[in-house]
Amino acid sequence: MESQTVVEALLLGMLEGLTEFIPVSSTGHILLAGHFLGFHSTGKAFEILIQLGAILAILSVYFRRLWKMLLELPYDRLTRHFVLGILIAFLPAAVVGALAHDFIKTVLFESPRLICIMLIIGGVILLLVDRMKPKPYYHDVERFPTRLYLQIGLFQCLSLIPGTSRSGSTIVGALLLGVDKRAAAEFSFFLAIPTMVGAFAFDLFKNRNVLSSADLPIIAVGLVAAFVTALIVVRFLLDYVSRHGYALFGWWRLVVGIVGLAGLAIWG
Repeated sequence: MESQTVVEALLLGMLEGLTEFIPVSSTGHILLAGHFLGFHSTGKAFEILIQLGAILAILSVYFRRLWKMLLELPYDRLTRHFVLGILIAFLPAAVVGALAHDFIKTVLFESPRLICIMLIIGGVILLLVDRMKPKPYYHDVERFPTRLYLQIGLFQCLSLIPGTSRSGSTIVGALLLGVDKRAAAEFSFFLAIPTMVGAFAFDLFKNRNVLSSADLPIIAVGLVAAFVTALIVVRFLLDYVSRHGYALFGWWRLVVGIVGLAGLAIWG
């Protein structure tokens, strides 16, 4: 295992943790960074499997709440409503992602120019929505109407295009549907759990015959780095967006997308 590859895996893992739960597209950032670094993973599995680190981060932050929900699930109607809502929101992207998996991994993941364009488009949309300030009607993620869970889940399908952002599509969708800024980010956290676990398990299964023991140390380095960085982000993000909104992330996307296109024009 080359030291350069370890360093690259560390940097990409930190990038995953930094960007997974903010609306800037972690996958887009990792694929672009990997392209310019010349980093290649078996079956593009590294980019998906290190998301386990971010999953563990969100589970650790919300452990007490999730444990409480698990204990209350058999007899508390509101808890059952919320868990069912998360599953309803999860299903559309799960079905589309499974059906289009090969196309996404072999075509969309291999198009850094598309990623840059989607970063720019998403940045413009995020800035517009943040400036519009839609009037919020929903403030408690556990009390959303069932139709709202489904509608946010349909928005999440857009994130299957790399550069769009899973959290970005769900947050923008939620804001447009009348969810307040903090609740939009919080629901995106909860929806990330089944979505990312499903993507991790499905990709691990799809790559079971091509991954080898030589790939594991690199994946482990990226996973641990993603966990530590995501833990920091999750602890501070809700308070930040409650006070400042999402404009910063819109500008972030524009800068990365424009710089990425310039880099592709210069270095290919």
